[in-house]
Amino acid sequence: MVSEPVVKDIVRQVQGCSSVLEIGPGPGVLTRPICSFIDHVAAIELDSKAIPVLAESAPNAEVIQADALKVDLNEILNRLPEPRALVSNMPYAITGPLLTLVAAHAGQIQTAVLMMQREVGDRIVAAPGDRNRGSISVNLDVLFEISRVCRVPGGAFMPPPKVESVVLRFDPRPELAEGVDSKFETMVRQGFSQPRKTLVNNLKSLGKENLLRALSELELTETVRPHQLTTEQWLELRRRLV
Repeated sequence: MVSEPVVKDIVRQVQGCSSVLEIGPGPGVLTRPICSFIDHVAAIELDSKAIPVLAESAPNAEVIQADALKVDLNEILNRLPEPRALVSNMPYAITGPLLTLVAAHAGQIQTAVLMMQREVGDRIVAAPGDRNRGSISVNLDVLFEISRVCRVPGGAFMPPPKVESVVLRFDPRPELAEGVDSKFETMVRQGFSQPRKTLVNNLKSLGKENLLRALSELELTETVRPHQLTTEQWLELRRRLV
């Protein structure tokens, strides 16, 4: 169970959409109010015990009993009318894989509203220069414009967890995403492999001479660390080095 103010904050983000895909709806705390104003709602739920409860609380939703990490998300999204939104109160244990899944389908949705552990959310929205900034920050920022919707204290849940959560909104950025591929993602992960060390040290496999030249062209010093680069600078490195 999630508090009503948080539910309203999340639901407000999908107003204006023609359809919503919800991952992990549970008993339908979000599904029910979403169905009250959106005709096309699909919900993927793995727990068989939640299915009858969900069917009662949100009878207009298309309920799909499946593992969201294994189901054909392309097929489900493609039959939902645009603009599409993706909503999820993400289970902490699979937050990483679910974020990867959402990123892989950035081209099929118009917005995503995701609740996650606050610590993860803080890393995602960390700006250049913030030591919380990591590969997840860059690899998501290049695909989405990301904003905080609300903080969710433990008391907003019943029973309350020991950690706080946060709701983030993800709006695709196709103008930047054109430069993204597996080589970019690999370079960024390698660049953050040892966050306290310099970028030159972390990316030495790409050739120190080439890397120093690329950094100079971007007006970056040899001592720059990975968390100090902007997303645009990472993209420029990709164009020059990989």
